[in-house]
Amino acid sequence: MNHLYLIAFKSILIKEINRFTRIWVQTLVPPAITMTLYFLIFGNLVGSRIGEMGGVSYMAFIAPGLIMMSVITNSYSNVASSFYSAKFQRNLEELMVAPVPHYVMIAGYVGGGVTRGLCVGVIVTLVATFFVDLQIEHWGLMLLTVLLTSILFSLAGLINAVFAKSFDDISIIPTFVLTPLTYLGGVFYSLSLLPEFWRGVSTLNPVVYMINVFRYSFLGIADISVPLSVAIMVGFCLAFWWIAYYLISRGIGLRS
Repeated sequence: MNHLYLIAFKSILIKEINRFTRIWVQTLVPPAITMTLYFLIFGNLVGSRIGEMGGVSYMAFIAPGLIMMSVITNSYSNVASSFYSAKFQRNLEELMVAPVPHYVMIAGYVGGGVTRGLCVGVIVTLVATFFVDLQIEHWGLMLLTVLLTSILFSLAGLINAVFAKSFDDISIIPTFVLTPLTYLGGVFYSLSLLPEFWRGVSTLNPVVYMINVFRYSFLGIADISVPLSVAIMVGFCLAFWWIAYYLISRGIGLRS
């Protein structure tokens, strides 16, 4: 990468990191509190009645899914809100006319979303250690999965922000699309418990593959082929990157 382009990338990335760390009480603390409640309610109270799932305790079973859920939500919301704010305040116009390639701009914003997603993931993982003894069997696969997932949903947040015409549009996708996909992505249950028809329907949910691989990296158990799941994540990342690049290079949703 050209030295000047690298400076531009670092500038956008640092701006994005400063943006969410400056208000860490609003961006980093709430996920920890929310996940603590999930562990208390679903892990302790409900989990004690369910017993084991997939050969492990229910608490250990849901822990990877809850970590991944927090990474997805925060990666998405960080880029969606930041990019739309820049568009709404007309700050984005200055960046668009600057001699900076569009892929550098996208990488900077996505890097900020990935950083926040990873920070929240670490915080939630630390919270989880108070409730369950986490053992990671495949470190490399775990890191790859969380990185691909945060990149994917950072890109999705950017695409949402491109089309958004008001701040309300930023919350529509998380509420009506992201939340259902996440809750139906196998966070709280194994796909093997579903009837065959609904198991087939669940395979249409991309979040299922992310949680499947992430759980496998911790526990060594999977409902779907791990190589297939990784391939699907990579495919979605490439597709979303191309969509984001196409939209921004054409100025779609950015020029009034």
